[in-house]
Amino acid sequence: MSVNVTILESLGVSQTELTQALAPLQTQGVCFKVYERTADVDTLIQEAEEADVLILANLPLPAAVINACPKLKYINIAFTGVDHVDLAACRARGIQVSNASGYSDQAVAELALGLTLSLLRQINGSDALLRQGGSRQNRLGQEIAGKTAGIVGLGHIGLKSAELFHAFGARVLSQSRHHKPSAPEYIEQCADLETLLPQADIALLHCPLNDSTRGLINRRTLSLMKPEAILINVARGPIVNSADLALALQKGQLAGAGIDVFDAEPPLPADEPLLHAPHTILTPHLAYATQESMSRRLKITMANLTAWLNGAPVNLI
Repeated sequence: MSVNVTILESLGVSQTELTQALAPLQTQGVCFKVYERTADVDTLIQEAEEADVLILANLPLPAAVINACPKLKYINIAFTGVDHVDLAACRARGIQVSNASGYSDQAVAELALGLTLSLLRQINGSDALLRQGGSRQNRLGQEIAGKTAGIVGLGHIGLKSAELFHAFGARVLSQSRHHKPSAPEYIEQCADLETLLPQADIALLHCPLNDSTRGLINRRTLSLMKPEAILINVARGPIVNSADLALALQKGQLAGAGIDVFDAEPPLPADEPLLHAPHTILTPHLAYATQESMSRRLKITMANLTAWLNGAPVNLI
């Protein structure tokens, strides 16, 4: 076969691991070109215009690039979310799109747990205090055990997060678009946010970004939460109105927030409201990024490509 595949950004693995993964397909005539990530549309067009297949992770791919690739038939997204790719342009062209769902379930759930522990045990502030010559000074943390974790979005990551928080002794509530009859019995499924949020000591966002979830956490929904509760967002930035969240934190309407995702990819602008909000731990969109998850992602991405080349595509969006 003669197929041109362009990889538009690093897939987060070593050159050796990438070379080993590409070799079996190269022996079958698949030609790979690998580029460094760029946000420049003209450069992206130059890199992608001869490709039959594009592979990318969370690089934004606008319609201008997609429509400039006359041979393009398939986009293989090495990521779970797909909102950064113009799917309408793909549908209009009949371009198939797949994702790598499942590669980061453990990694994202573990960071959600880590952010929770950091907030409840005041790890960041205690580290800074000690380095400044201070001591414990009557600092009292809190435990997860006995608290209620409310999970918004009960997909694979939400289920993994539920498993971890249940193991720590938390009561687990969930809310998602559809009831999940196969969910473990320790998960209490709620019909809506109005039921879940007032009960949650820890609200965890694991839902996708779409028209129904954009701005889901806002002034009104934040007002439903306990003032001693914390919010964890490891899903997508625009699910939360960051200005409303920052104001709630400033007014003491919420005890804290752990945020890994924002309206735009880091680096963040200086006027990002959450940079100036108290009781926050912010991480630069790294929930998915572990050595283990990057290796899993590469395997899934290559399996997706192989299946597509064999005429039996999987994980299609």
